[in-house]
Amino acid sequence: MSAVRLDDEAESVSFTDLSRNPRGVAARAAALGSLRVTHRDAPDMVLTTALRAENAEENLTTASRLFLALMKQDEGAKSLLLALPEVFPWVRHLDAEEARGFTVELLEALSDAAELGAGEAVHRAIISWRATARINADPDQLSAAQRPLEGDDLGQVEVRA
Repeated sequence: MSAVRLDDEAESVSFTDLSRNPRGVAARAAALGSLRVTHRDAPDMVLTTALRAENAEENLTTASRLFLALMKQDEGAKSLLLALPEVFPWVRHLDAEEARGFTVELLEALSDAAELGAGEAVHRAIISWRATARINADPDQLSAAQRPLEGDDLGQVEVRA
């Protein structure tokens, strides 16, 4: 997984431009470091140099390993937990145990992204814990979520391999 930021509209070309002038577009991507390729009928893509992608992956791996090492030390774990609200303000709606659970899950997901290329795990961890915080922040939703389920049969469960 590589982290590529494209903030400027000038840093994009259409897929048609790429197909008509691949050398020119490749040269522009190399000069800029990365270039968004927009496509009318498909998700946008990013064209970048292999070196830039490899550096981004190495940066993610280094940061992930550093955070995991910090989490193994009491003071490091404490610092990470104290820093969490700076990055994710909604964490204030999680209790201490939930905040620790989010931190561990997030760091494991970052490790998976760095070591396995499974970047979707980071997004999934963030959105699921943010949803928990949203429920905790709303007394009506929290009350409904804590009510016991009625009946024994909750329906069919789909198991994915």
